[in-house]
Amino acid sequence: MDDERQQDTRSRLTASRRGVLAAAALVPAFTGVPARAQPLSSGSQGRDLLPPVMTKLTDWSAVGGVLGRPGDMRRFMYHTAFPRRDLRVFSRGILIKPALALGTHVSFVRYADHSTLMMGDTVVTERELQHFCDVLQQRGIMLTAIHKHLLAHDPDVWWVHLHAHGHDPVAVARGVRAALDCTSTPPAEPVTASPPVDLDTASIDAAMGVKGAASSGIYTCTYVRAETIADGDMALPPGLGATTSVNFQALGGGKAAVSGDLVMTAKEVQPVLVALRRGGVELVEVHHHHLNDDPHLFFVHYWAVGNAVALAAAIRRAVNLTKVVPMPGITG
Repeated sequence: MDDERQQDTRSRLTASRRGVLAAAALVPAFTGVPARAQPLSSGSQGRDLLPPVMTKLTDWSAVGGVLGRPGDMRRFMYHTAFPRRDLRVFSRGILIKPALALGTHVSFVRYADHSTLMMGDTVVTERELQHFCDVLQQRGIMLTAIHKHLLAHDPDVWWVHLHAHGHDPVAVARGVRAALDCTSTPPAEPVTASPPVDLDTASIDAAMGVKGAASSGIYTCTYVRAETIADGDMALPPGLGATTSVNFQALGGGKAAVSGDLVMTAKEVQPVLVALRRGGVELVEVHHHHLNDDPHLFFVHYWAVGNAVALAAAIRRAVNLTKVVPMPGITG
């Protein structure tokens, strides 16, 4: 009987918590329209999800101060970039620009229960990797993936995905900063206008079916999953942890090095891999970025060199096999 009463108490507490969260939600999931007493989002398994809330740049001033550089707002996300300008990485004889594949990015999102989710994708050398991971673990920041984004390259570089969730975003920022300070990640530079990209971007846009954007000499086309993606009991805002990215680095004469990743569900993986290879695109890795996402997502990183417009068309055929929608204006 005691066990039954305890179970009943737990059930009432869970129901009460959900009711409080629903009443506390300040915005409907995935919109920028202020509202009150909005219901929680519905997950793919019919369970309630906690929605993200809109914030302002000034809400993250303490986090930005700890990270030591200005960030920017990307809809629900406070985003900060740490390009590895200190590295001269060559892959297949091509000098990789930081914005093509050597950018560390961290994003913070506020939720209706006033908690904060941080996700990041970080770039470290092989010599930096183990100590970097040790510091993150000491600070309570989870590692959710360690892998490659490029084929054979020199020096050896690794990409580490980060995850943290709690009610003290400044403490999380301190952990991220402590780990980055163990690497040679350079300090921020003054923001300057992005140089023009020597590619037929109008034709690339037409082939990709989305308006791309130039940043630091790289032209990027971005798509997001069309369905709601959950991370545990939280609904992820579009553009966080579930994007397809196609990045073009001009090589002259209409040619480009193309690097990026496509986001897929399990049933989409094999058709996408076949389409990429049929389009002359090289496969780098297939893996997860997350531990508790729903639906569970896979990512394929790829590489290609050739006519930029032709490669855009080839990659678009693979993109069309996935449940994504264009997201213009998102780079990085």
